[in-house]
Amino acid sequence: MYEPNVVGDWQEYDEHPGLRVRVHRLEPAEPPRGRDDAAEGLTYFRVRVTVENRGGRHLGIHLEDGQIDVRIGPDGESAFLDWRNSQFIEGFDVYPLRRATAVLYAAGPEASLSQVDVQVQLRVDEEWADRRLWSGALGLPDGAGATPCGAVRDEGLAHQVSAFLRGQSEDGPA
Repeated sequence: MYEPNVVGDWQEYDEHPGLRVRVHRLEPAEPPRGRDDAAEGLTYFRVRVTVENRGGRHLGIHLEDGQIDVRIGPDGESAFLDWRNSQFIEGFDVYPLRRATAVLYAAGPEASLSQVDVQVQLRVDEEWADRRLWSGALGLPDGAGATPCGAVRDEGLAHQVSAFLRGQSEDGPA
């Protein structure tokens, strides 16, 4: 079964060695150019999507409207996406050891923001990469995760270090 990433986690792409993506900084924020009239009564939030290249060659990255989907609440309803205020990555060459970040402004009913899912599908050098999903909630620090128990990735270095440290504190130093 496919398990989502927690907001703040990095996700690497096997088909593009060295390329990794992270959805992070899910936080309440007012849009810089003013609220959209269609979002009246909704709570605005901002989410960042960072693409990092740790490979040996530059990669052409596209992360535009339609490639990021934000769902909120237990029923997974679509959030209002404020395209006018959002900033995307449109045809940018990410060189080795460099990053590019998209900033997306969205809004939804405050009661539904305790569960936010962000799905990203990158286009790399004119090829579509696999879709990836991150789950979180408004107001939680990155990596805290608001996903139901058992739905959080249990692999990765951060999880292994946490498990190791928990084991050390329970058993005492080795």
